[in-house]
Amino acid sequence: MAVLKVGAPVRGSRTGRPIMVALDLLGRRSTLRILWELRAEQLTFRALQEACETNSSLLNTRLAELRALGLVEHDEGGYGLTDEGRKLNAALTPLSDWARQWKPPAR
Repeated sequence: MAVLKVGAPVRGSRTGRPIMVALDLLGRRSTLRILWELRAEQLTFRALQEACETNSSLLNTRLAELRALGLVEHDEGGYGLTDEGRKLNAALTPLSDWARQWKPPAR
């Protein structure tokens, strides 16, 4: 997949508006899970792979994307969220709260 960039076309948007770029990123397989698993602490690659229940190839791809976008960083302690990554998680909290109380109509 192409590197995401505001102003460049993404899935669902030819304009590349910031919200559409963010939604494209968050809609990619395992992205939300990685952000969730890193919410409280740094994790090594193996620990993150186990927590995300994913394969190493996909995890490497997503981590490269998240690092390039400045949301995840890596140091001797493992992978962790940057300040911007923590802001994103905080921005997702109201959506998570809404989803927990949401009751779709029965069909």
